[in-house]
Amino acid sequence: MTSPALERKVRQLDNDVQSIYEMLSTISGTQLRQGNRLEEIDQRLESVESKVDALDGKVDALDGKVDALDGKVDALDGKVDSMLELLRGGAGA
Repeated sequence: MTSPALERKVRQLDNDVQSIYEMLSTISGTQLRQGNRLEEIDQRLESVESKVDALDGKVDALDGKVDALDGKVDALDGKVDSMLELLRGGAGA
């Protein structure tokens, strides 16, 4: 012998519980999709990081070569200066 108000309240509570389960299911699905997306982003970031590391090594190698060329240019510059001095000295004599 339940009253109609009590039955209505029980139905409403049951509906509320079902709504909560639906919301939790939606939230769970959203979290799953976000987790998958974060994993994809992480993989892409690792790939980019690997490429940057490779480029960093190449830049270091080029930097070494430029330093070596700089030394050679300085040596050539000194030789050219010496030759110009000899030529100027020889032309003035």
